[in-house]
Amino acid sequence: MSQVQCALYARVSSESQTRDNTIASQITALQERIAAESFQLEPDHSYVDEGYSGSILSRPALERLRDAIAGGHIERIYVLSPDRLARRYAHQVLLIDEFRRAGAEVVFLNRPIGGTAEDDLLLQVQGVIAEYERAKILERSRRGRRHAARSGSVSALTGAPFGYRYVSRAEGGGVARFEVVDEESHVVRLIFAWIGVDRMSLREVCRRLQQMGCQTRKGSSFWYASTIRSMLDNPAYIGRATFGRSRFLPPRPRLRPIRGHLKPSPRATSRVAVPREEWIEIPVPPLIDPKVFELARTQLEENRRHKRHQRTGKCWLLQGLTICQHCGYAYYGKTAPRSGKYDPTNILRYYRCTGADGYRFNGKRVCKNAPVRGDQLEQVVWDQVKALLEQPDRVAQEYRRRIAQARDGAKVPDEMLRLDRQISSLRRGVGRLIDSYAEGVIDKTEFEPRITGLKQRLSQLQERRQASLEAAEAERDLSLVVSQLEDFSAKVAQGLDALDETGAREIIRALVRRIEIDDSRIEVIFRVPSFDGPQGSSTRTKTDPSWQRCTSVSRTHLWLDDALATSRA
Repeated sequence: MSQVQCALYARVSSESQTRDNTIASQITALQERIAAESFQLEPDHSYVDEGYSGSILSRPALERLRDAIAGGHIERIYVLSPDRLARRYAHQVLLIDEFRRAGAEVVFLNRPIGGTAEDDLLLQVQGVIAEYERAKILERSRRGRRHAARSGSVSALTGAPFGYRYVSRAEGGGVARFEVVDEESHVVRLIFAWIGVDRMSLREVCRRLQQMGCQTRKGSSFWYASTIRSMLDNPAYIGRATFGRSRFLPPRPRLRPIRGHLKPSPRATSRVAVPREEWIEIPVPPLIDPKVFELARTQLEENRRHKRHQRTGKCWLLQGLTICQHCGYAYYGKTAPRSGKYDPTNILRYYRCTGADGYRFNGKRVCKNAPVRGDQLEQVVWDQVKALLEQPDRVAQEYRRRIAQARDGAKVPDEMLRLDRQISSLRRGVGRLIDSYAEGVIDKTEFEPRITGLKQRLSQLQERRQASLEAAEAERDLSLVVSQLEDFSAKVAQGLDALDETGAREIIRALVRRIEIDDSRIEVIFRVPSFDGPQGSSTRTKTDPSWQRCTSVSRTHLWLDDALATSRA
């Protein structure tokens, strides 16, 4: 029995393929091929991605497979076809080249991979065709759904809102339809009556539903106001389901990362509403009288205006910037009267952790952090911002410290020259080794490990050279960044104390990345992007490099730490 370490990789991109056991047929075919070649498959060497698109590389099983190959644990990978490995030609080339450089052989069941130029060309053509097929499938699906919607077919929606059950064409004898669910439709009518006739608020409706024990479609007894709001805005309940109410665009930059997702999603999108005249209406069974539907929408608008009129005019300077270090949820603004009797002119403002609200989490709060006085927290942050603008040389000191730390004290020109000499020497060594192999001085078994080691060493040196080059460029840009910050400081320093709340909030958003609050301390994390003018927020982009530093603040006494704390990324 051969000792070659084998592995298999299989993938399906949709849940329907998973239900149809197409993944099982792939695994069976791969296992039969491995057994036919007299190899043994270890139990933990089956890598399967179910329900993951081949257009992205961020797949759990594929990530584990790449790690195992990089660690030298796998020497041969069996895949049904190139499009199972990746749908995009560039991704196929990247993965196959990565596997080959690690010494692993890729075996496709539908065709062998040779070492000739013709074999490589055929593989490339297959990758291009797979990418073209995916784009064609997406476009055909989009046009097909749009045509079905214009024809009045419910199949274009592929799902039904609360109160209905979607009956597919296979279940409905060739015609898809919405079927009314009696229990859910009763709840829908109650919601519209409470809002449109009884003029309740969304949260009062949520409380009533929870008290009655009404469950959502997922079986939860807790209702969200956003869920009720989307139901009240859905014209399907008056018999006019709509297709194409929104479209998806590339994501817009955020003030801070989403809780639990520090890295951006590879498939992130922003949902944008489509003008009403572009909607396509599909007739469905109505649940609500049109007059009640309009009354509910009118009441929603009235509630929105009433809430807006209740505002005292005080803006929240740190809106969207405060985060809880304990649970990761954001802080929000909340007001409370100074005494038991409510007086809108004599209230306190607090920043409160979202995780401390039990009603948001089925009555059990997930965080015990206490609220922070809004006026004190805002004053602390504003004082730190003014201190940074009054001392822009601290930015230069921090830049120089980080650059020196990154290059371990070595001077950039000397480091670049040394790396260039080493890279040139390694390239000459690679050339001599290739010539020796071509002339037959060394055989293949001796040539391959030596050339692999030289290439790895060359790649490491090139990465270090790139890092040194970036450090040199950062040092050259240092004077420009500091001068821009000095110019910005000079423009606004004279009028910092006279700024209104809107101007102060713009400056805070331009300089502060986030504010992290825990039980005992408050950390202000700054960013200093390039400034083109006094409106710092207009220069922020998602990909701009930023310098950050933390300033720790005692929460109990709200005193400022004079020492510069360690910066955090």
